[in-house]
Amino acid sequence: MRADARKNYEHLLTVARKVFTEQGNDASLRDIARRAEVGLGTLYRHFPTREALLEALLRTSFGALAKRADELQASSDSADALITWLQEIIAFTHEHRGVIAPMVSAIEDHESALHASCVTLRSAGAALLARAQADGKARADLDGSELFDLIAALAWLREQPSHASRADRIFGVISGAILARRP
Repeated sequence: MRADARKNYEHLLTVARKVFTEQGNDASLRDIARRAEVGLGTLYRHFPTREALLEALLRTSFGALAKRADELQASSDSADALITWLQEIIAFTHEHRGVIAPMVSAIEDHESALHASCVTLRSAGAALLARAQADGKARADLDGSELFDLIAALAWLREQPSHASRADRIFGVISGAILARRP
């Protein structure tokens, strides 16, 4: 990539990150281009779809969440590791308002720019779940896809202003349902 094109690319990402933080992931791409002081065509040359822009913005964060799951695999208590990672990924989705809907769509759409990153996250969570199941600390009848669905539901709940005050309590209920009953 030419130096000027690379500069535009990085500048667009910086501006998009600010706009998405302010307005959520449904922010206007036209507004992003305007605030970056580039034409809409320049934005689309670098990011042909909203998903491509989201993928570029979220790639590093998704990688960090997957790496965090790997780090938690080494922790002494598999149940605590799973719950900690669930809390962290739900907090991440809350910080990135509106990201959960594209993630849920992308997980099933092999053509989506976000698909590979979302599959990586689902696999990271599934590995933590499998470890907790092997230790007898998580229910055996749950799989990684269902765990991803629960993350999406909890993240959506936290995004709803009228339900946000109950989000922590509901997280506790759901995490209690994921974990196996201890004698």
